[in-house]
Amino acid sequence: MEACFLSSNSFSQTITFVPSIKTKFLTHPKRNFNQFQCKKVGFPSSITCCHLGSAAADDDSKSVHDADWRSFRARLVAGEGALRPELGKPSSVVDPDSVLDQPPCVTIGDKWAHTIHRPEKGCLLIATEKLDGVHIFERTVVLLLSTGPVGPTGIILNRPSLMSIRETKSTVFDVAGTFSDRPLFFGGPLEEGLFLVKGSGGGGDGVGRSGVFDEVMKGLYYGTKESVGCAAEMVKRNVVGVGDFRFFDGYCGWDMEQLMDEVRAGYWTVAACSSSVIGLASIGSVELWEEVLGLVGPKKVW
Repeated sequence: MEACFLSSNSFSQTITFVPSIKTKFLTHPKRNFNQFQCKKVGFPSSITCCHLGSAAADDDSKSVHDADWRSFRARLVAGEGALRPELGKPSSVVDPDSVLDQPPCVTIGDKWAHTIHRPEKGCLLIATEKLDGVHIFERTVVLLLSTGPVGPTGIILNRPSLMSIRETKSTVFDVAGTFSDRPLFFGGPLEEGLFLVKGSGGGGDGVGRSGVFDEVMKGLYYGTKESVGCAAEMVKRNVVGVGDFRFFDGYCGWDMEQLMDEVRAGYWTVAACSSSVIGLASIGSVELWEEVLGLVGPKKVW
């Protein structure tokens, strides 16, 4: 597929882009993105064969381990914040010599978010004030779906839609009318049909056991247009409900060094978060940007 390569000074009044050997202009029927020059890279595709009755124990263990690791890190960050509430200095009631060997036991809520140093799968890119005035990315929250060898790819979560898949006349997701009434959100300037689907994240997670979708974080998966037919079949078999899907027209893409340049230049704040922060109810909400910033707080923990 295609991924956009923005230069580190690309968010000036006149947007410029890194030239590549294989470039072409995006031609979207509803939006004018002629200023975007893009380079073809492969978008990670989902498995297209349904395995609704089988479970992969290794995958389940990996998911639980990953979820536990993220939560453990979040508790460490919360503990560090409790020890150093002001300007990074230790609290007067805590022995700073005990911090490394015995971090405090901190309970975190259902919704949490904290900054991290480097983009990772399942993290958020939160647009900073430096992107104010850049129409596509201003006040956006991007969920990174993958950071694989082709480079980071993600979707914008908080660009609401007033039209359904049927109203947009999209044929990518309208499989026998199963999803025709679902809203179609704007996911980014690069042309691709993607969707998020909610699973339970536990042992009874039929979505995860199907082997069809790629897990972003515990209980949240993504699929491509190649797997939408299987998604419709899973709805038909009552494995998952129609309301557990969110569909996106377009996505965002970088190579890793390009994204790191943009992070270092201050265009994005990188944050890890709990899956409840980006629950289905939050997707498409223009208030998501302010909510995530409120959870992250004014201080960065690297």
